[in-house]
Amino acid sequence: MKKRVLSLVLAATMVGFVMTPVLAKEAEDSEERTTFTIATVRWTDAWPNEFVHEGIMKELEDKYNINIEWEFYYNNDWAEQKSLLLAGGDLPDAFFGSICLTGNDIEQNKECFVELTDLIAENMPNLSAILEEDTALKAIAQNRDGEIYSLVKKLPLRATVANNAYINKKWLDNLGLEMPKTYKDLENVLQAFLDEDADGDGDPNNEIPYTYTGSLKFDLRNILLPFGTMSSRADNYMGLNAEDEAVFMPVEENYKEAVIWMHGLYEKGLIDAEYFTQDSSMYSSKISAAGGSQTGLMFGWTADAEAGVNAGEFEIVPALEGPDGNRYAESDPTFLDMSARELVITTSCENPELLLQWADEFYTDLVSLQTYYGSIPNQISDNGDGTYTLLEPEDGTSLDTSAWSNSVRDFGPKYMTDEFAANVILPTSQGDGLKLASDINAEYAAKCFPVVSYTEEQIMEMNMMTTDIYNFVEAQYAHWVVEGGIEEEWDSYIEQLNAMGLERLLEIQKDAYAHYLEITAE
Repeated sequence: MKKRVLSLVLAATMVGFVMTPVLAKEAEDSEERTTFTIATVRWTDAWPNEFVHEGIMKELEDKYNINIEWEFYYNNDWAEQKSLLLAGGDLPDAFFGSICLTGNDIEQNKECFVELTDLIAENMPNLSAILEEDTALKAIAQNRDGEIYSLVKKLPLRATVANNAYINKKWLDNLGLEMPKTYKDLENVLQAFLDEDADGDGDPNNEIPYTYTGSLKFDLRNILLPFGTMSSRADNYMGLNAEDEAVFMPVEENYKEAVIWMHGLYEKGLIDAEYFTQDSSMYSSKISAAGGSQTGLMFGWTADAEAGVNAGEFEIVPALEGPDGNRYAESDPTFLDMSARELVITTSCENPELLLQWADEFYTDLVSLQTYYGSIPNQISDNGDGTYTLLEPEDGTSLDTSAWSNSVRDFGPKYMTDEFAANVILPTSQGDGLKLASDINAEYAAKCFPVVSYTEEQIMEMNMMTTDIYNFVEAQYAHWVVEGGIEEEWDSYIEQLNAMGLERLLEIQKDAYAHYLEITAE
């Protein structure tokens, strides 16, 4: 079982830097710096990259007497560039950030990467202590052979619930309606939004009760969730049933009942007619329309992230009671908060020991804080009493944009103890502070199929079957929501999935889940 609080010894170690005596002496005596080339991928070129040469990032280079030559790539064309890099063999010393490489990239190109288990034990006291205490993180770090090819992270200051449902409170108030408490209440509210002049503009026919860019992988964790359909954000459609058994959610009976309900919503006009055909820009134009949102229900991380200028119209819906009498909220910590592949060292690196010693600093509290939000004192205030305050940007940008512009944010090695996190003060008007302050559905966090690891053979098998299976369940879902027919077509649907290899896919997933439980039980 995962241990939630690290030992006091570990907590004390994490607050300050850890430098081995040998390294300290080398840093003092050596005049010539070691240079490493590190490739990293950024979501967009709209964010500046100067922070890697300033603040905490420069402090760490100076401390370890190294130079980092950063090679920046961008997500929109990274796939092609990555293929060329891996095929050409002219690799950087390391890749930084889980967006760079997939687990399959590493498993299928092991000759390009350094196995780190012994090197971590010899050079990374901070990470070694974490992996000993946090078995969920250890399970993510290791492959099925118990090898470690990359460093991990656990993001700090995270809410329990991922997406929440947000209702248009302005529309509720206009119609004198109460906040829905059950999935049936929600249906009744959506019906009122459709039938009446919910937005108060004099036209009762221009409201869209619910809209999105419809997909099964999203809907399982959101609109269908009152039926207990929680599935992994890894988009493998895997979930856990009431007995904590691994299941492929699109073949479960509660999924079938959820789709029947969803079709009823669509048939009544409570779901946008363009639900399965519009792109994200069309959706955004409706939900963040000038003069007020055109929709009554949305799902998202925060209201401002989803609805922009119309965020003030929306309020979180307390988790709805479903047909089984239970309430569920989306939660997937092993996918959203933890990951491997945050630093992958290639065989081109001549001094992996020194690079790992540098990386071990990222597992201290104060460094993790600064690599997540930005450096002290520009983005964070050291209050001198053991507390730290995240400063709101003076240029008017959001805290989220500021964090991505002044730190590696979600990427790179990272870990913060609960004790230290309790002393970090976040503004509650936006960003992470708002998300944490809005975590009202935490007690209903649904059990989720975790991030698991597979053997190389299993990966190859899944690569051959999953695309067809996933495309088929998505297509059938859209068909059933729009046209109905799931009850009549259910048996042939199951037969077709089994013909595509679903039974074997389930065997692989269950085996991987059993391995995960074995590691986390240590």
